[in-house]
Amino acid sequence: MPPNTTASSGHKSGKSGRKKGRRARLILIILVLAIIGGVAYGAFWSISTVRASFPQTKGSITLEGLSGPVDVKRDGYGIPQIYASTDEDLFMAQGYVQAQDRFYEMDVRRHMTAGKLSEMFGKSQVDNDEFLRTLGWDRVAEKEYKTELSAGTKKHLQAYAKGVNAYLRGKDGADISLEYAALGFSNDYAPKEWTPVDSVAWLKAMAWDLRGNMQDEIDRSLMTSRLGPKQIADLYPEYPYDRNKPIVQEGEYDSVTGEYTQDGASGSGSGTAGTQSSAGTGLAGGTEATGLESQLSGLYKVLDDVPEAVGVNGNGIGSNSWVVGGAHTISGKPLLANDPHLSPSLPSVWYQMGLHCKSVSEKCQYDVSGYTFAGMPGVIIGHNKEIAWGMTNSGADVTDLYLEKLTGDGYEYDDKVLPFTTRREKIDVAGGASKTIVVRETNNGPLLSDRDDELVKVGKKAGVDSAAPDRGDGYGIALRWTALDPGTTMDAVFAMNRATDWTEFRKAAALFDVPSQNLVYADRENNIGYQMPGRIPTRGEGDGSLPSPGWDSKYRWDGYIDQDELPYEYNPKRGYIVTANQAVVDKDKYPYTLTTDWGYGTRSQRIADLIASKTKNGGKVSTDDMRQMQLDNSSEIAKLLVPKLLKIDVADKDVREAQKLLEGWNYTQDADSAAAAYFNATWRNILKLAFGNKLPKELRVKGQCLSVEPADSTGPVDGEDDKVRECGQRDADSAQPDGGDRWFEVVRKILDDEDNDWWSAPRTRTDSTVVDTRDELFERALKDARWELTAKLGKDLDTWNWGRLHRLYLKNQTLGTDGPGFLEYMLNRGPYNLGGGEAAVNATGWNAAGGYSVVWVPSMRMVVNLDDFDKSKWINLTGASGHAYSAHYIDQTSKWVKGELLPWVSTDRAVDKATSDTLVLQP
Repeated sequence: MPPNTTASSGHKSGKSGRKKGRRARLILIILVLAIIGGVAYGAFWSISTVRASFPQTKGSITLEGLSGPVDVKRDGYGIPQIYASTDEDLFMAQGYVQAQDRFYEMDVRRHMTAGKLSEMFGKSQVDNDEFLRTLGWDRVAEKEYKTELSAGTKKHLQAYAKGVNAYLRGKDGADISLEYAALGFSNDYAPKEWTPVDSVAWLKAMAWDLRGNMQDEIDRSLMTSRLGPKQIADLYPEYPYDRNKPIVQEGEYDSVTGEYTQDGASGSGSGTAGTQSSAGTGLAGGTEATGLESQLSGLYKVLDDVPEAVGVNGNGIGSNSWVVGGAHTISGKPLLANDPHLSPSLPSVWYQMGLHCKSVSEKCQYDVSGYTFAGMPGVIIGHNKEIAWGMTNSGADVTDLYLEKLTGDGYEYDDKVLPFTTRREKIDVAGGASKTIVVRETNNGPLLSDRDDELVKVGKKAGVDSAAPDRGDGYGIALRWTALDPGTTMDAVFAMNRATDWTEFRKAAALFDVPSQNLVYADRENNIGYQMPGRIPTRGEGDGSLPSPGWDSKYRWDGYIDQDELPYEYNPKRGYIVTANQAVVDKDKYPYTLTTDWGYGTRSQRIADLIASKTKNGGKVSTDDMRQMQLDNSSEIAKLLVPKLLKIDVADKDVREAQKLLEGWNYTQDADSAAAAYFNATWRNILKLAFGNKLPKELRVKGQCLSVEPADSTGPVDGEDDKVRECGQRDADSAQPDGGDRWFEVVRKILDDEDNDWWSAPRTRTDSTVVDTRDELFERALKDARWELTAKLGKDLDTWNWGRLHRLYLKNQTLGTDGPGFLEYMLNRGPYNLGGGEAAVNATGWNAAGGYSVVWVPSMRMVVNLDDFDKSKWINLTGASGHAYSAHYIDQTSKWVKGELLPWVSTDRAVDKATSDTLVLQP
């Protein structure tokens, strides 16, 4: 039954009922405003409207469709543990409970994945919808649901949707959340029923944010306008295999069997390997190169505006996960840690819960606990009764951009003109007229360049002026991406939830096609393992590092790496496995190019060193040791640079005073550290001076823009200049490095070459000295950092600390970022002063191009104890609830900031002991 029809509870709904209710509320609001003013209005609204949407967590509720009673037990943080007697009841209850806590978030997500944000938020979202419709996530998800997923998975998705819709039945928007009440004043939007495809489509959004090196493809291509091949190579150094070890160290590829093996063990695949060809665009230069540059430059704007799902639009995203075998732990059984690094959001992207069959059997197969996404059934990361698993992004190159030659109504391919595949998409707009677009696809994928009028204009050949959908002759950019083909990742989620050993886990992993992840594993039998899954393409010509000519079939994908050929590791002799987005396997020991753009291993090697230090001479690792490793703030770039910086003979006494902060500093980036603040400001200025004025201006800062808040009482400025948007837009004439661990490696490579050209810098308005050497540049960076922090934090160094610069703002991702001021105040939280930093294990990331504010975080932290699951620990960035002013809206945040973890109970006895509220769902 649709949510806007009369429900069995007797609540009136329907269009006329909503309008009457809205008029009544509006009259009341006007009276309140007239009598007691706007502030009191906000208080009144928060009390009446907000509380109306809080979920029922005690007593009983009757749900049509259940076959038996289901118990929902919530602990003191509102985290639910669900107990049912059948799979269908279990997942129906999961849908109901997640909708209770997070339906608005779920609804926004499905509108994003379907390219229907304009239906909720009006004309401001039309451009985003056009781009998302071009990608067609929901169309792919629908094909996936109909043709690829197993019957069992479809039943689980259907049951989940049934539970969500049971919650919606009979409710008006204001009964669901504060945000709907706000939206109701400006349009007639009402939530529609949930569908199984809505759940599947979220996997496409997640894959988009974790898509790999597409941005690096664009950047390298644009660099050719100002830099030569050697200079570009300087900025993309080789992965340091000798210093930062890859994930897999003991396996090797068997060229005879075509399998990846370890200690003689092999899989059963029949794939064949071939060495992929060397890099190269295959573009002839001249008109082709100019067409590519203009198209890619314009594509920046399109990509920047697309809303992120879990990350900062594909930039800077990382994660930590590692497992230590029982030989090195106090308990004698494995310990597994995971903390994915994602864009901060309110509520957190993760939702903690347990799914328990009262008796595990054929009709009820699950007893699993962990983190999932609101809107998706099952558990994504966590443990069942026998195994535990974690994930980090593998970074495999699963996207390629193709420059296409457009001719009339088609595109060129091997000296022929092929017709576009086209479809029309109607975009409905709240409060405005609908709009219809035409999506065109080549055999390499959809034309992204069609979604921007400027791209279409610069893509045309001279003298051609055709109207859409026939864009005329010229150039365009198409996207080839594994996630645009139907897959089986949803099957993999349920298969992992059921797996009881390594063999079953690997079979489940083989179904996890997109996004490609690093999977770490541990079980109660004292085994640990790693598996790289995913649909990874093989290429004819090129290595995916640069865009390719779409008109030449030699650059097409020619297949995918067989699952048995993908790297894995099982019970390695060293006794632990670390994944933190570093290289998966040594390039000399593997025939395929997985990517040319790994993370550079700064975090992974630090974690490995911490484990090795703890376990040397027979030392043992505890659960709390794993937690402490997650909080490691050490700055690896500071260890490299500070000794050099301290040798600089600084004449200015004020700068010398700041320089002395670095003396004796232990390189930890605690929130109260003045040295960390000064070093990071110096690092930012080194990057700006050495590289910023030499990079093409088209390489603007990508990703999330954060408006900086006004200064607090502890200093004149606590972020960037008030209301400056942290997207590097102040430096319009040049791009700025983001300061990630790729830049650590760039600087490391040239550090001892004191006269390298990169160390030169021109005169500035504030400094008339021309910089020619490394030490001269370092001296200017020390000086610039001193005066930058004087402006931001005050002249008195005793008041400086890293946390005042490095702040986290939690913002509701819709009305909290672009809503009325009082709504932003009601929905948003923070700021929080944080320690940690870029490429530290405690990866509270900041973008050196824009400022010091936190742009990605450990979105959750967990440590699983395989000896006793009830001794496991976990934390979420915010809380279980998406309802502003709920007790569980941000009740985990303060502990997250302090690095604390909550008890993570899963056995029946421990859950009962921790239970605060019990709700019984009755058939």
